[in-house]
Amino acid sequence: MSSLLLFTLVFCSQLMAAFNTPLPPPSYGDKVSILSIDGGGIRGIIPATVLIHLDNALKAKDPTSSLADYFDVISGTSTGGLMSLMLSAPSSPGSNTPLFTPSEVVNFYKTYGPDIFKLRPIWDLTKCPKYDGKFLANKARELLKETRLNQTLTNVVIPSFDEQKIYPVIFSSFKLKTEAYLNAKLSDICVATSAAPTLLPSHQFENDGVQFDLVDGAIAANNPAMAAVSEVIQEHHAEKEILLLSLGTGIPKAKDKLGDDNDDDSCLLRWLGEHSDTISEVISKTDMTHSYLATIFPGLFPAENYLRIEEYNLDPSMGAVDNTTEENMDSLVKVGNALLDKKAKRMNVNTFVTFKLHQTNAMALDMLAEKLYAERQLRLKRKSMEKGGRSFTETI
Repeated sequence: MSSLLLFTLVFCSQLMAAFNTPLPPPSYGDKVSILSIDGGGIRGIIPATVLIHLDNALKAKDPTSSLADYFDVISGTSTGGLMSLMLSAPSSPGSNTPLFTPSEVVNFYKTYGPDIFKLRPIWDLTKCPKYDGKFLANKARELLKETRLNQTLTNVVIPSFDEQKIYPVIFSSFKLKTEAYLNAKLSDICVATSAAPTLLPSHQFENDGVQFDLVDGAIAANNPAMAAVSEVIQEHHAEKEILLLSLGTGIPKAKDKLGDDNDDDSCLLRWLGEHSDTISEVISKTDMTHSYLATIFPGLFPAENYLRIEEYNLDPSMGAVDNTTEENMDSLVKVGNALLDKKAKRMNVNTFVTFKLHQTNAMALDMLAEKLYAERQLRLKRKSMEKGGRSFTETI
């Protein structure tokens, strides 16, 4: 065998080995990276479409990589929780490949969205909630099987809310050290966080002797970014810089937010009557996520470490979380793609008015991809050096 051929084989084998290595923990790096995805039903197509761009940018650097290879935490609520688990669950036991890529997530929504939000039979239409939830529960069990929280490819933080105990339940990989009962099946977590009141039934299950009666994580945190940041700070005590990518599912124009056309009034009134104590708890905890995050960015870390991508003027015709017509889902894909070309925005937490930055969302994602890739390479190098060896690029 020629020396050149031997050199090539050694180089390729070391290169692929480095690419296939799981992301070393933050102790080997300088930053902790978080991906956070809001709730919003079928509008989850918007952030999934945005993530396709980031996934492609990272694959351009390493074709074998996935988002779970770069983010220390993937957090999501409701549809964001479903997406987080799809991106972080292994495709098979022991595999380092995720169950879904972002493009496959979009295809999942477009294929199965109409079945998830399929109306009850005509003789059953008077029942609440609006949808029986059976398809989503069965599909979650089919895809996620027996996989549990401690088996995800990276850490996850998934909020839900226990409507009997009246407090949030956060399924966090970090909490498993002390709260073993949270190590539930991913299928149960998926159904729980997406059980939107009036639309889908609450999810009851038992794990490790603890009984859960859970509804949509949006009751606790529709935007789970602060929940994820809190978990990271508790784990790492702010010793590392945090990189946060937070993705929204679209906000209808302000004048359209409180439209008077509501097909679910009867279900809503019934649910409100049965859960007045829950509503009282929620009312006292107004969503101040943007304000809270200001204590972190730029309070503790550089403002540029936080990127929020959101459509703040969503066409009201796309506002429904359960509109799964082909036309609407195609429109949501277009919204996600159009967001990439729009200027990135940041929230003024004093006025709660957004202002434009000098770069587009696509440019901001490309810059984030550079940071994520550099952090991963740094960790791999430091871990290799710790073992007394040299990084793969230094051995050539």
